[in-house]
Amino acid sequence: MLPYRERLFPSLWIFLSTALVIPASLLVFLPISPIAGVVCAIVLYLGTIGALVATSPVIEVDEAGITAGRARLPIEFSGEAESFTGPHATLERGRQLDARAWLVIRGWIDPVVKIPVRDPEDPAPYWLVSTRKPQRIMAAIETAREARGPSEG
Repeated sequence: MLPYRERLFPSLWIFLSTALVIPASLLVFLPISPIAGVVCAIVLYLGTIGALVATSPVIEVDEAGITAGRARLPIEFSGEAESFTGPHATLERGRQLDARAWLVIRGWIDPVVKIPVRDPEDPAPYWLVSTRKPQRIMAAIETAREARGPSEG
């Protein structure tokens, strides 16, 4: 199960909806020049796609810890993870969200995993992470915690 790695790429519907930049840029640039219109449409669409892919965060679990975006949580400070889908995931991302939580969530991915933080020095009470494979990430966290042995606390 270890190591676990998932990149939170945008869904297909995000790529399709961003294609609306093509007719918008054609509408603006075609009156100036047809060639400029087509070139601008292609460049803007590819730039949008490139930005979406380049800024997609990575979720990783290995023996040492959990990485979500730019943050790393040592495995010994992680609690037992819970997964949420559907309306429960919406509640966790909304009304039940603690403002101090570390978030790596994407609107195009429904399931989230909540990972309690057991480090008394860490101001975040938990991490809330989007994932397409909640059961796999939870299993990887549990396997990593078991591999580290019993923790104090």
